[in-house]
Amino acid sequence: MKYRLLAGGSVLVLTAALSACGPPSDSAGGDGRTTVDVWLMRDSVSDTFQKEFTADFEKRHPKIDVKIQIQEWDGIGQKITAALASNDAPDVIEAGNTQVAQFAESGGLLDLSDRTDELNGEDWLSGLAEPGAYEGKQYGIPYYAANRVVIHRTDLFEKAGIDATTIKTREQWIDATAKLNKGGTQGIYLPGQLWYALAGFIWDEGGDLATESGGKWSGALDTPEALRGMAFYEELQALGKGPKDSDEDDPPQAEVMAQGQVAQVISTPGGANVIVEKNPELKGKLAFFPIPGKTAGTPGSVFTGGSDLVVPAAAAHPDEALTFIKELTGDEWQKKLAVAMSYVPNRTSLAPAVAGDPGAAAMAVGAANGHATPNTPGWAAVEAENPIKDYMTAVLTGGDPAKEAAKASQDITRAMNAGS
Repeated sequence: MKYRLLAGGSVLVLTAALSACGPPSDSAGGDGRTTVDVWLMRDSVSDTFQKEFTADFEKRHPKIDVKIQIQEWDGIGQKITAALASNDAPDVIEAGNTQVAQFAESGGLLDLSDRTDELNGEDWLSGLAEPGAYEGKQYGIPYYAANRVVIHRTDLFEKAGIDATTIKTREQWIDATAKLNKGGTQGIYLPGQLWYALAGFIWDEGGDLATESGGKWSGALDTPEALRGMAFYEELQALGKGPKDSDEDDPPQAEVMAQGQVAQVISTPGGANVIVEKNPELKGKLAFFPIPGKTAGTPGSVFTGGSDLVVPAAAAHPDEALTFIKELTGDEWQKKLAVAMSYVPNRTSLAPAVAGDPGAAAMAVGAANGHATPNTPGWAAVEAENPIKDYMTAVLTGGDPAKEAAKASQDITRAMNAGS
């Protein structure tokens, strides 16, 4: 999916997968040319963009050929882990931003800390740069970002006398949603287990999902800050009929909004395309605004999904790999990528590049206050079990928030430290 927001999954080194990685491209031949072998993920670039970039790169660097192999998201963690453990690794790999820590922990990635200045690291999006680092070293170079915004029905807002451009704070958002939640219309469709949205509300309050002390991670859902974030989620969720015991995929929230009775959903902008596909009558009636924050001057915190580019320690051509990364993450091609794919560029200073794309522009505003999940390989075990979802459902169905948060925090602590 174009806007798939990644979270690291548990990864095993599978010897059997080595054969699927494919051998690296040939080294420099008799003509002095070198082929840099690159893995990019499905839908991270279009065919047209890939061809244009490759042609331009090879023109600027006449001694380097580019071989891009498109990989599928399904099973990519195992495939990358196998490649890093082999002698057949490609030169550049696109990895989900929250996957980098687990790959770095294995020792299979090059430390690129001394190259951040030349790669414009001074204003990288924190939600890409922070998870691209591990134990103080930078392994992942920010590639592109995507985050959630509010998709809303302009006709329903107009009917209710609401100007969406004036909604800048949580209080204004609640007031507007309450006005919309009448006459058979759901003010917002918010399923009970959209935990990425909850994470943003917790970050807004100064809390976190887990914290680290002395090398040990502990769940932090039972802190006062995190409990305030959950209280806001509960208030917002009540202004609609979203199920309390499932997430945004069950049923798919875009399909629910396409039925015509929902005024708002929290989604990546790509969700609007799905809504219109399901209900063409809504074409021209959907728009976007950033998730509101606690104050008008700061947008709501969001989970920044997206990708980083990494170089395997076993890469045959690390210098050429860095040349490739420098071009793809530089000003010119970041702007073109953002426009072509409706992504948020990897640097805050490039946000104006998507000013003409309403969905991407709303994302860029939110991305300035982007965050990532706890930057540790142990977080993969948490997402595999995901006690956060169970906690949310328990609270929304009448459970005591403090008690349920304490239980979930214990589950997070256990999962994060299981391998230590």
